[in-house]
Amino acid sequence: MKKPYRRAALALLAGVALPLSASAQDAGQGTGASSTTKGATADTVTTQLPRSVRPSHYDITVTPDAQAMTFAGKAAITVDVVEATSTITLHAADLAIAKAALATKAGKKAGTPTVAIDAETQTATFTFAKPIAPGSYVLSIDYAGKINTQAFGLFALDYKAADGSQKRALFTQFENSDARRFMPSWDEPFCKATFSLKTVVPTSEVAVGNLPVESRKDLGNGKTLVTFGTSPKMSTYLLFFGLGDFERKTKMAGQTEVGVLTKKGDLAQADYALNASADLLPWMNEYFGEKYPLPKLDHIAAPGRSQFFSAMENWGGIFYFENAMLLDPKIASNALRERIFTVVAHEMAHQWFGDLVTMSWWDDLWLNEGFASWMESLATAKFHPEWHPELSALGSREAAMAQDAYATTHPVIHHIATVEEASQAFDSITYSKGESVIRMLEAYAGSDQWRAGVQAYMARYNHSNTVTDDLWREIDKTSGKPISEIAHDFTLQPGIPLVKVTASCAAGSTTLALEQGEFTRDRADKQPLNWRVPVRAAGQGGQAETLLQGKGALKVAGCGPVVVNAGQSGYYRVLYDAKTFAGLAKGIATVQPVDQLGILNDAVALGYAGNQPMADMLDLVKNLPADASPQVMERAASVIGGLADFAKTDPKRKAALSRFASARLLPVLNALGWTPKADEQATAGDLRASLIETLGGLGEPTVVAEARRRFADPASINPSVKVAVLTVVAKNADAQTWDALHKMAQEETSAQVRTTLYSLLGRAEDTTLTQKALALSLTDEPGVTTSPVIISSVGAAHPEQAFDFVLANYDAVMKRVDVSGATRYVGRLSAGSGDPAMVGKLDAYAKAHLAAGSRRPVDEAIAKIQDRVKVGQTRLPEVDAWLAKSGY
Repeated sequence: MKKPYRRAALALLAGVALPLSASAQDAGQGTGASSTTKGATADTVTTQLPRSVRPSHYDITVTPDAQAMTFAGKAAITVDVVEATSTITLHAADLAIAKAALATKAGKKAGTPTVAIDAETQTATFTFAKPIAPGSYVLSIDYAGKINTQAFGLFALDYKAADGSQKRALFTQFENSDARRFMPSWDEPFCKATFSLKTVVPTSEVAVGNLPVESRKDLGNGKTLVTFGTSPKMSTYLLFFGLGDFERKTKMAGQTEVGVLTKKGDLAQADYALNASADLLPWMNEYFGEKYPLPKLDHIAAPGRSQFFSAMENWGGIFYFENAMLLDPKIASNALRERIFTVVAHEMAHQWFGDLVTMSWWDDLWLNEGFASWMESLATAKFHPEWHPELSALGSREAAMAQDAYATTHPVIHHIATVEEASQAFDSITYSKGESVIRMLEAYAGSDQWRAGVQAYMARYNHSNTVTDDLWREIDKTSGKPISEIAHDFTLQPGIPLVKVTASCAAGSTTLALEQGEFTRDRADKQPLNWRVPVRAAGQGGQAETLLQGKGALKVAGCGPVVVNAGQSGYYRVLYDAKTFAGLAKGIATVQPVDQLGILNDAVALGYAGNQPMADMLDLVKNLPADASPQVMERAASVIGGLADFAKTDPKRKAALSRFASARLLPVLNALGWTPKADEQATAGDLRASLIETLGGLGEPTVVAEARRRFADPASINPSVKVAVLTVVAKNADAQTWDALHKMAQEETSAQVRTTLYSLLGRAEDTTLTQKALALSLTDEPGVTTSPVIISSVGAAHPEQAFDFVLANYDAVMKRVDVSGATRYVGRLSAGSGDPAMVGKLDAYAKAHLAAGSRRPVDEAIAKIQDRVKVGQTRLPEVDAWLAKSGY
């Protein structure tokens, strides 16, 4: 699942590993494989259900009623009873079970059970009058469920069609634990089974599933029975069903039919994703050494938004919200092309990492998400090196470190005990730290050796479940290096290594004295953890490497500036001694762009944390060469924008920062111009948009004026900067402009652009206007999936206002927020506050609304607020002094 991020934690059964009898230990394994050679075993994997019964096949028939927002279901589940039992317990949530029966596979009746549903544990228990003997049976269940309005279980998305009519499409979203809302099931990743899906649908609509349609039977009265092919063994959360007024387009990629589905009228916007998918599939087949095993791979675009994810890797039927798949010509930009390509690559990588080989339990979720994130970068380097993914990867690393630097962080691999804990694991540590650690280990192992290990892992564990050490063992073998030991340091404990560097030069070479510590924003008195850190240093005379643990040294030829973490593959911060840093800063123009970005990122983080003067990062921003890479200059702009966020209530500081931004950034924007040039770098457009937003956000008069001029003349806005221009206009809006933006949103026919426009209504600096946006969010006008986007938009600039609004309208707001991320929503909304009073307000909110085990997102927000207060008191005076000394 690609995340950008459930209700209070639901205690299931005890979150512990339950033993299985030996005869059950091959559950979920590849055909004919024993548990001793095929990944995790059922006697060690965490489970929340009794395992005396296990499923092997589901035959599911659903009949949705989209108007009534309900559905009827029939399940015939083939099960193996491995120990005599009087009860069968499986997962069921929000389902009403009408009747159930058990029969042998030959059809002989074996019992009619009573049914007890436990809403707290999300289970249904079938109790029989006498014990069921070991053997194979079919458990038949008639049931009914509801269609949701948010992206969990079976859900509906409403939209306005091109002809102005109102339409409703249905989709499923099951990760992490919502297949139980669609069918009674063993809804755990280890319980792999095959699936046959049938559905009774309106004849005029298109149904899509994991496998191609096997048959259609006309039932009369405008209804058709659609039968899909039988799936390979897979986890319940990967099952998919969609239904709507869709169009489909396909092309062949080798032996696989690749397809895209959109609502009618949008199919041309999916060409980019279709072509990218057709290019990626053969390359991934080759990289993984295992061919994609299904006959088709569909990409399905859905209108609407989620606060917590953008796409989902259902095997053979990948779901996307439109803004992650469709290239809308109204807002087409290189940034949008990059987003679509990387999301498609991420979800396709999951077809192997996650679908073909699946983590045994949510503890190892990063085996899915970290690897898919890393693979999207690898794919970008292959197909779009002009986008410089090696620079983009540093943005991912910074996102991880921004969470990992606080005491509220968690290890990459950590125990998951409840549904809510699993939901909260979809965060920057799982995705971005996972990706960054993989990048570091690949660089240390060697790319060829790494790939050989991945291929060995795929070959050995296909159609199976694994734990992380199964992968490390394979890469240990192919690399001949202590990958497991390093990986354990970085995945089994939290935090960020800090490598302190003191350089000295003698006899034509530079000696680096290295000392390891720990980088933290709020744990200064804590005993640092220890890591084995792969350190690479490079200077003009060459490079050197070491595996640092504690203290060490490196010698590099030459006496010029030396970069530690050269190439920036390592997951650690670098703190240079003052003289060495000054030399690097002076010679920053001679440093490779990836290292320019790494040095700047470290200076920013260390400055805010108090390890390094704030002047160091400001000097770097000021002294970057005029021809710096667009992505490096984008980061420079974001540094200034980040400081401006601390100046919202300080007019003097804001004015000084605006002058600095004008001096540093406006010449760059003027050189770029407001429209793309034929010969410019591919990433120049991203920089252009960032500069417009940063300068416009600071109120730079010429940029605000030009944005307003173009807003008044829509034909003059190039699609690549349309969102940036509208953002500046919205941020600086008066009542008349806000009303004009609102009218645009109401009249917009593109679902993707419409959602963007509604979100911009919450970006105004004027809080009277953002209050109007908040009130609008509780009406039916924007749509239930857009309402939370508006509130979050307000929260970006006015977190206190957004928080107070949510608390005052809590039930109404939460009806519009994805169940899968509800416990994260309020914390994320508030994390940008610098008001000390918010700490107590958030704590009170958590005590009133969250279970104890669901507090982590709120605690993370509190930690960031406390840090912002500290930064304002201790670090910003240095910024003010630098600005004054520099004449701003």
